[in-house]
Amino acid sequence: MAGVVDADTHISESDQMWRLMDREMYPRRPVVVSVPEDTLYGTRNAFWLIDGNIFPRPAGRGSFRLITPSASKLESSRGDIHIACRELTDPVARLRDMDKLGVEIQVIYPTLFLVYLTDDVELEVALCRAYNRFIAEACSKANGRLRWVVVPPLRSVEESVKELKWAKANGAVGVFFRGLEGDKTLDNPYFFPVYQAASDVDLPICIHTAIGNAALLNLIDIERNHSFLVSRVLPLAAFRDLIANKIPELFPKLRFGFIEASAGWVPFLTHILRRLFRDRWTRLSSADLFRDYRLFVACEADEDVPYIARYTGEDNIIIGSDYGHRDPSEERQLVQTMRAREDIPGQLTEKILCENARRFYPL
Repeated sequence: MAGVVDADTHISESDQMWRLMDREMYPRRPVVVSVPEDTLYGTRNAFWLIDGNIFPRPAGRGSFRLITPSASKLESSRGDIHIACRELTDPVARLRDMDKLGVEIQVIYPTLFLVYLTDDVELEVALCRAYNRFIAEACSKANGRLRWVVVPPLRSVEESVKELKWAKANGAVGVFFRGLEGDKTLDNPYFFPVYQAASDVDLPICIHTAIGNAALLNLIDIERNHSFLVSRVLPLAAFRDLIANKIPELFPKLRFGFIEASAGWVPFLTHILRRLFRDRWTRLSSADLFRDYRLFVACEADEDVPYIARYTGEDNIIIGSDYGHRDPSEERQLVQTMRAREDIPGQLTEKILCENARRFYPL
């Protein structure tokens, strides 16, 4: 039997990554800045300086938290995952960690790009190119066990299409999207050339929880609101808009995945869509919708998986550990936890752990 595919893990971007930026953009590369520990940021005291702004912004109005850079005291003192594994500067060490966790393949998503970084098109292109080239090179040393999702510079459709083609030739297995990209929802025809390019090279659209609109950040304080509104809700909005506007029908080979937003929302949203579009709803069940529209959703290890499977079908659920991160969604002992659950039929467990992700990602 094929081994476990961890469908959602992360990299902590490092200074080595930005050394790959194009020469003309190198002076604008992200650099690490730090502050004393006695500020309101406490031990989250190091940040990336990008285009005049700091990332992350761990406290106060408009705040958000990331595990990068590793130079902050909070991250450098972690004992769970070695920095070289998180930053992917030692792929072999990460493989050893995977062996301990019972995982054959990890699919790696970004961390820094989980937040909207810049309005500057040239800078975004340079950042994405450096990220994609760093991770492609690191994963090439892992005998096919580390796979990655390309980050397209979506403010430029032309450059995004170029990056997708390059990424496919260099081992990428998906295309990173946030649930909202700047001022555009994912049903916007602006993205259609990117969707077509992804379909042409057999890369799925991977809609991950992320902050895709900087203006939304001004509404929250991370201590009071966490990132629910600005991050976790957005893939749900994308699901609604893509389905309501029948975007999958325009790209009949393209797969769409909804990553790290849990899966318990599926019954609710399919119910909403069925009511809103009852005159256009031709499918007998939501499982038909997931199958026909090639939709995949990442569940979490403590959800009511048998109930969710009634709505998604057994073949369209995947799962990820969020390896590398340290928030409550991280499930380090994912394999052990899932296989210990007696309420999930063994066959379904193995589909979720091993088989379904191999069909979603071209593995």
